[in-house]
Amino acid sequence: MLFNELYSAYYNTVAALLKQAMDHPLSDSELSEIIHQHAFEESELYIRPALKDQRWQLIQTEGTTCLKKIPSMPLTTLQKQWLKAIGMDVRMRLFTEDTFDFPDVEPLFMPDDILIFDQYSDGDDYQSETYINNFRILLQAIRTHTPLSIVQENKHGQKLTVLIQPDYLEYSQKDDKFRLIGAGSYLGNTINLARIISCQPIKENPPTDLRKRNPLKLRSVIFELVDQRNALERVLMHFAHFKKRVQKIDVNHYEVTLFYDKEDETEIVIRILSFGPLLKVKAPVHFVNLIKQRLIDQRSCGI
Repeated sequence: MLFNELYSAYYNTVAALLKQAMDHPLSDSELSEIIHQHAFEESELYIRPALKDQRWQLIQTEGTTCLKKIPSMPLTTLQKQWLKAIGMDVRMRLFTEDTFDFPDVEPLFMPDDILIFDQYSDGDDYQSETYINNFRILLQAIRTHTPLSIVQENKHGQKLTVLIQPDYLEYSQKDDKFRLIGAGSYLGNTINLARIISCQPIKENPPTDLRKRNPLKLRSVIFELVDQRNALERVLMHFAHFKKRVQKIDVNHYEVTLFYDKEDETEIVIRILSFGPLLKVKAPVHFVNLIKQRLIDQRSCGI
């Protein structure tokens, strides 16, 4: 665990105490307040005696310290290597221009060292300046709860303008794509970021009904599962955020009913196919046909 607030909490707490002690003698009430602010509820039972009994010889009995410089938490070599490695991920530019370029260390690993064997190759273009700019506008709008006007391209290549109250972003590792989830758009609650041409905040007189989320179009799919290679455990984890019902048929076979929103249907098809012959869709016919068509499309593309 390179960066873990559980293990660094005491260090940060004592650093905050020392910083205050350099400015003026710490009172008992100040000591307690700082501990509660930076550590855990029970931390005072350990930190206060350690300082008062001089087991941690950092703060003197009168609440002062002999330190002359404000304490800092420099990064370790391993932490620098980790940051430099993840800074090489092309998706990092979506969030920051900081490349974590530490000239004194080599990256812990290279992007080519990671192989995701079940990921589609047509992911979003994370190096597109338009995509990066749109992503940052969306992220800021989510943080500030600002409604947006978005120009997007539909599957027929037509430009459409929608108004939406953004809620959060979703990332699909299997598809390597981001999508925006929000409310108010007449086209639905989901927008694929790759389809967004431009977006801008609505700063004045936003429509009052944007907070009204489109009703979910609930659907279900029933599939039979063969519990080999921990398939049952993997399916339950893979679809953990979907409502589901599991019924045992025999020792190694289970029937799973999965409930989902219509907007997630393509994603569900892709996820079910990723389990190969361990899952067999039984109903509805509509979903079975989607599976068949997807396989035909993949075969025609030589996938």
